[in-house]
Amino acid sequence: MKNILIRFLEASGFAYWVEVKTDSPRCTYYFGPFVSDREAQETAPGYIEDLKEEGARGISVKIERMRPKELTVFEEELGEKRDREIIPSLSGRLSSFS
Repeated sequence: MKNILIRFLEASGFAYWVEVKTDSPRCTYYFGPFVSDREAQETAPGYIEDLKEEGARGISVKIERMRPKELTVFEEELGEKRDREIIPSLSGRLSSFS
């Protein structure tokens, strides 16, 4: 019965999710879906502990009703692409700054 309820809530966007953002690495993780805010709050410490054990720093948590498109968003990859832009130097050659 709970599985049917959670599928309905997830499909309608009313399921609760735990959103965890980390500064290092720059990522956003989504854990869920959950039937209630309380259920999501009870599981959040486990996710945080796992990320700390993996070396994540600057962890922030938000619990809300949503429907994430992806479960993990690697924001760091976007920064790496920007950091590797090729910029022309004065000598006319192309230089890469990392």
